[in-house]
Amino acid sequence: MTDYYDVTLKEERHAMLFALSGFRAENTRLENAEEVRRLTVDFNPDVIVHLAAQAGVRYSLENPRAYLDSNITGTFNVMEAAREASVRHLLMASTSSVYGANSEMPFDECQKADTPLTFYAATKKANEAMAHSYAHLWSLPTTMFRFFTVYGPWGRPDMALFKFTKGILEGTPIDIYNHGEMFRDFTYVEDLVCGIRLLMDAVPIRPNAQSDIPEGDSLSPVAPFRIVNIGNSQKVRLLDFIEAIEDELGKKALRNYMEMQTGDVPATWANADLLHKLTGYQPRTDIRDGVKAFVDWYREYHEKRG
Repeated sequence: MTDYYDVTLKEERHAMLFALSGFRAENTRLENAEEVRRLTVDFNPDVIVHLAAQAGVRYSLENPRAYLDSNITGTFNVMEAAREASVRHLLMASTSSVYGANSEMPFDECQKADTPLTFYAATKKANEAMAHSYAHLWSLPTTMFRFFTVYGPWGRPDMALFKFTKGILEGTPIDIYNHGEMFRDFTYVEDLVCGIRLLMDAVPIRPNAQSDIPEGDSLSPVAPFRIVNIGNSQKVRLLDFIEAIEDELGKKALRNYMEMQTGDVPATWANADLLHKLTGYQPRTDIRDGVKAFVDWYREYHEKRG
């Protein structure tokens, strides 16, 4: 429950989970190795899905140490706990940001991703390398998923959709980088959750030989390890995204056009064929449907809060 953004929002999300039977929570930090180990060993899980991290591309320019502590040390602690618990499958979040300066699109998992442009992306790329080594050394089945611009109700306030909606409703200017000539593969949160749940059952198995790896599969030749994109497989122009928000709100934005920000990339676009091959599932939520769902939630949430 770090204060990187409004803790109240996190607590209200948590309250929804507590209403579900079988849910249990512990409030601690990933950096606390002994606590992470104790909780994991005591619970004895079959599967671990590791989504916790210090998020945010731009904040990594201001406070890189937070990313080192949470994303590197914290993830190491999770991997150690998973190894000791001998879990059936470890799944961990990475990011489309690891593709960095790659220009060949759509991005697919078999491309090299050696040119991250932010420290956030670098920590996530490091997580992938760390996880591969553990998968190889300890035969720990591991799937890393690369998220593509996730959005939807209950999302982070530092994300574009939240900031744009807030600014338009309040009549304050919204910052539009690279003069709006940017493209993102926006992935609706429910599509993301569905993809993760299905991948839990797609446990990677160490191949006997390179020839056993299907074409287009990122499965490692030496470890039960795989990387999977989870994206909508459509690149949407930022200005079209803003227009969809304006249409849903019935109000035009005050636009403050700006240059590209350091560490940003002009476009992301996922090839999600591997996700479909492994699970039969393909994210398909249209951007206008997703924006409507967010705006409906935003209005209701802020009306309740006064």
